[in-house]
Amino acid sequence: MEQLLINLLNGLSSGLLLFMLSSGLTLIFSMMGVLNFAHASFYMLGAYVAYSMAGWLGFWPALLLAPLAVGALGALFERGALRRVHKFGHVAELLITFGLSYVVLELVQLVWGRTAVPFSPPPSLQGAAFTLVHAPGQGLQWVWGEAAPALCAAASCSKFPMTRAFMMLVALGMLLALWLLLTRTRIGLVIQAALTHPEMVESLGHNVPRVFMLVFGSGCALAALAGVIGGITFVTEPAMAVIVGSIIFVVVVVGGVGSLAGAFVASILIGLLQTMPLTVDASLASVFKATPDTFGYPLLKLTLAQVAPILPYLLMVLILIFRPKGLLGNRED
Repeated sequence: MEQLLINLLNGLSSGLLLFMLSSGLTLIFSMMGVLNFAHASFYMLGAYVAYSMAGWLGFWPALLLAPLAVGALGALFERGALRRVHKFGHVAELLITFGLSYVVLELVQLVWGRTAVPFSPPPSLQGAAFTLVHAPGQGLQWVWGEAAPALCAAASCSKFPMTRAFMMLVALGMLLALWLLLTRTRIGLVIQAALTHPEMVESLGHNVPRVFMLVFGSGCALAALAGVIGGITFVTEPAMAVIVGSIIFVVVVVGGVGSLAGAFVASILIGLLQTMPLTVDASLASVFKATPDTFGYPLLKLTLAQVAPILPYLLMVLILIFRPKGLLGNRED
């Protein structure tokens, strides 16, 4: 039971990390109509920049400064390159962001090497946030931090890492901040108006290209923030962009391209799909009560834990077939 709860929390934390990534991509697409193929590269760049800054300034200043630095680089890319090819259509935009992802990967390998770097969390984020203790004949107990060794020697203990708890806290704070920015501030009103009526916004004296540049930079900064937290939670290596690159597009498609609320719902759903089946040892054959004579029986012998990595992509295929706009999408293009 305690392992099921830990896996549930792991799924929620993974889903919230995906939301931190996909929210920036969704924001960029909803504003500019640009599907940024280099978005995962900014995630990786945020982790590496924070790693270098942490060596000079410490982790907490790096957590703040690294996303700002990566966001500034993203804004410069939009101003100097992406804006110039915008007039050539979506294909040119996809190709230039696709090329940027390879440029960033090669630069990261040149500067930091091809192997993982030791980006460790600060002492305050090391250890367990809490421990679930299940003693024989007793109920489930909740212990803040690390449980006493003597307690765990006589019971089953499952720890939830502090880094994952911090990841969840930052993601929820970011969700609240985005909602307040877009619905309760003048900047948010200008951004939403520029999405639907850019000519009217420009006629009122607002610089719409500058708004687009700031939105693109902000989306890259959100990806970099996710990279900093993902870097200390998992592994900071050049392959980290490839690992999350495909799954964030699954999130955007399932939630609805351009829908921030849809990205949040899809992120949580996919995070749970990736982790909850890991607790199930049953095979698909036992779930569907298949016999050796059933068509495709060798495939049905796979366990749910083995097929967990493909479940998000299967969900995306089903969404594209039965609801092409996504769960909460409302765009026609």
